Amino acid sequence: MVASPSVHLRAAFSGTDFGRLFGVCNFGSRHKAPQGVQDPQHERIITVSTNGSIHSPRFPHTYPRNMVLVWKLVAVEENVWIQLTFDERFGLEDPEDDICKYDFVEVEEPSDGTILGRWCGSGTVPGKQISKGNQIRIRFVSDEYFPSEPGFCIHYNIVTPQFTETVSPSLLPAAALPLDLLNNAVTAFSTLEDLIRYLEPDRWQLDLEDLYRPTWQLLGKAFVFGRKSRVVDLNLLKEEVRLYSCTPRNFSVSIREELKRTDTIFWPGCLLVKRCGGNCACCMHTCNECQCVPSKVTKKYHEVLQLRPKTGVRGLHKSLTDVALEHHEECDCVCRGNPGG
Repeated sequence: MVASPSVHLRAAFSGTDFGRLFGVCNFGSRHKAPQGVQDPQHERIITVSTNGSIHSPRFPHTYPRNMVLVWKLVAVEENVWIQLTFDERFGLEDPEDDICKYDFVEVEEPSDGTILGRWCGSGTVPGKQISKGNQIRIRFVSDEYFPSEPGFCIHYNIVTPQFTETVSPSLLPAAALPLDLLNNAVTAFSTLEDLIRYLEPDRWQLDLEDLYRPTWQLLGKAFVFGRKSRVVDLNLLKEEVRLYSCTPRNFSVSIREELKRTDTIFWPGCLLVKRCGGNCACCMHTCNECQCVPSKVTKKYHEVLQLRPKTGVRGLHKSLTDVALEHHEECDCVCRGNPGG
């Protein structure tokens, strides 16, 4: 079997191993399946420069039993993402109690070990997945019972963050976006009305009405006892997050520490100032560390009592003085190292 030209292996394989584990998805390998479980610690590292694909052994035929295969895709460039797209031909052993316990394929974020998804069965083809950085790990597991067909095939390609982040949600239809980018697009809307108009441009008004039309099977207390306008409530919840999750708040600060004055005493020793506080949970998924930082800072003067030792004699010199302390008037959630957030 001839492998995809974009695949360069850093690990050593025999020709049989190479043909069995990698290549295009249109052909199934006739090589005999390896016996025993592959060591999951010895992952196959693939350097990604252009489009390519990986697949379960023998795809699109029945995959072997009792296997653990791990691929780690590493893009040549650092400031790019890797996008995974599952082939429409997808089928692994069915889940048990809606949990993929036996045969499954899963995608992991190598930077923090987060499992982006685990899939099995044949009812639904998994959606697109995008890495947070320039690496992504794929793991395939089959137990000793009930192998299925056709297995799976995953196509991968390079995605440039600068392009995807600057594309306006209104320019790309919702159906064209993978889940992570769709989540970013959805987050950008300020009102529920705008969101539904984006998701369903041809029938957004009907969908908005249907969204809150109660059914007799799902009547809750809000309907029985007088329902509020839930559209307005949701918009209010969205606005409250923007206004109050990262805001100027009262903080008590030590004047000596703020001014770095160890040669004098102030009374009162602490004052209330406005400083940015709160959390930033709804940043872009590409941001590893989002911080609440000041966007507008002013100096305010506070009159306090200052006590300084007298020179050459015992005692303290007492005077009222103005101290300038920094106050944060406006705050924003900003991705660390990227002022554009």
